Amino acid sequence: MAKIKHIALSTQDPDATAKFYVDVFGLKQVGRIDNPNTSGYYLTDGEINLAILKFKNDKVAGVERGKDWSGIHHFGFQVDDLDDTSERLAAANAPRRDDINEALGVGGHAESGAKRYGNVEVKYTGPDGVTVDVSETGWIGTQSFRPE
Repeated sequence: MAKIKHIALSTQDPDATAKFYVDVFGLKQVGRIDNPNTSGYYLTDGEINLAILKFKNDKVAGVERGKDWSGIHHFGFQVDDLDDTSERLAAANAPRRDDINEALGVGGHAESGAKRYGNVEVKYTGPDGVTVDVSETGWIGTQSFRPE
């Protein structure tokens, strides 16, 4: 059974947002990201990874929201078999977000040269328009994280 292990908040002030969740709820900072696409923090309660992200371009954020949008951006499921889950997503008519996957350099298999690492392996869109991450390796800060 897939487990929710990741929720991502898009914000315009990742420092203040991360500080709020650390100070109020006692979440622990387990990572920081700052690259040409995204800046922010990875927080955890030990079970779920909470990403606090400021997207730097519309392509990575997904053009339907854009880099200036704030709110719950996406959530992620850790699965036992990425290929099996991908087949089930296709059967459910959940489109792959190859625009975002390509912008991040993810979404393929190791033999195709695309990255496979904790924090996202491939993105899809659910029936409500919310972006869904699918990962076998999981997310940093969670007990089930399996770095490759």
